[in-house]
Amino acid sequence: MLGSPVQHSLSPVLHRAAYRALGLTGWQYTAIECAEPQLAGVLAERADWAGFSCTMPLKRAVLRLAGSASAEAVAIGAGNTLLPVPGGWCAENTDWRGIRDALAERGVRPRRVILLGAGGTAQAALAALPVDCEVTALVREPARASELQATADRLGRQLRVGRLGDPMAADLVLSTLPPGVADPLADEVDAPAVLDVVYAGWPTPLARAAAARGATVISGAAVLLHQAAGQVELMTERAAPVEAMRAALRAARPDCGC
Repeated sequence: MLGSPVQHSLSPVLHRAAYRALGLTGWQYTAIECAEPQLAGVLAERADWAGFSCTMPLKRAVLRLAGSASAEAVAIGAGNTLLPVPGGWCAENTDWRGIRDALAERGVRPRRVILLGAGGTAQAALAALPVDCEVTALVREPARASELQATADRLGRQLRVGRLGDPMAADLVLSTLPPGVADPLADEVDAPAVLDVVYAGWPTPLARAAAARGATVISGAAVLLHQAAGQVELMTERAAPVEAMRAALRAARPDCGC
């Protein structure tokens, strides 16, 4: 796993649990501190590895560095996975699968969505949501949502952009905001389902307020689980042992909400 910082990540817990369950005794998963200037060198030194998970601040950089990319990664405008291919690396994105599968396992199929934030995770969310749903992104500065709008254009979907603080009545409120940023909005959400990509300090104030109103609440840990399952499948070419991975995640972080 590459990124900065990475020492707090639960991805090693998930991938190592998958390898154990699959009987891949020779496989290892290591967190490597890596900022964008170091990325090319780190990859060159490990050209024989089976792949890399990539987190912030590398998700857009991997598209620039990789020799090829999946259609999903190109459409989203970011990658979270690098796979070895002849002559270099291919960028993939499983973040959208993480969001899609976290919603699906709780039976959430929205028609109207309020999306909080405009970063890489918000871009992945656009790819994960049903194509027939209406999406409104609420951001601090609408003028800075150009990359999110570009993703919407590449996906061929309509996107409305508003400001944080606008009404949040929808079938689903999906927060991609960093920890603490959505806290002041907790009492303003009016939706039967809420997904907050934060999983540290769970439940977040946003999740707690939604649960108190009887909403279906989904933790970012479920997104983390399912995006990691996608990476395991890409790297091992085996079906991911999702429940073994979920058990390991719960053991490592009993309060993660997964």
